[in-house]
Amino acid sequence: MEKPEQPVRRPWVVGVSGASGTPYAAAVIRALLAAGESVDLVVSRAARLTILDETGIAFRDAHWRADLAGWLGTAAEELEDVRYWPAGDFAAGPSSGSYPAKGMLVVPATTGAVAGIALGLSKDLLQRVASVTLKERRPLVVCVRETPLNGVTLKHLVELDAQGAVVLPASPGFYAGGSTVGELVGFVAGRVLDAVGVPHSLYRRWEGELGAAARASERSA
Repeated sequence: MEKPEQPVRRPWVVGVSGASGTPYAAAVIRALLAAGESVDLVVSRAARLTILDETGIAFRDAHWRADLAGWLGTAAEELEDVRYWPAGDFAAGPSSGSYPAKGMLVVPATTGAVAGIALGLSKDLLQRVASVTLKERRPLVVCVRETPLNGVTLKHLVELDAQGAVVLPASPGFYAGGSTVGELVGFVAGRVLDAVGVPHSLYRRWEGELGAAARASERSA
């Protein structure tokens, strides 16, 4: 008797660059897994320093699962749907257009990553996967975390938009009633997932009722 074909794994690639804002990446990864999605993770070399600086966790290739569990605040056993690819591995699966990825979320994105993706430089695996995502016409969300923005970066962002990427600044909205850092992080992470149609409950959505956020904050106080 023939064995039934196993379903093809189709992950979302999450690229973490060296910009400040690693909580955004952690929130996106947690929400993807909670939604039953598979995740392929690429962490740039600069992002390792940022993770260490912002969380105190050293992200290491050889111990990535334990380090990721510590970063996300979860058990390593809960990360079965995560596959990690080192930033210098240009032979990694997602570097090829034939790899069945759903798309890519770059969270957070440095201005350097923005430039490299817009110009097709592919200096590391993160940039290479983003270029592949664009050429295959798959969803690409670039969550840029920098302020202020100079003219060169603005031109690169316009170029990414022209190529079909979603340019999504890490800009929290206060209408959702966010009063803590975690709620504001959840808003940005939720908007990233909204851009690719992944369901979540990371923030309260606008329903056209003025003052609802203030009343919700009062009730929770």
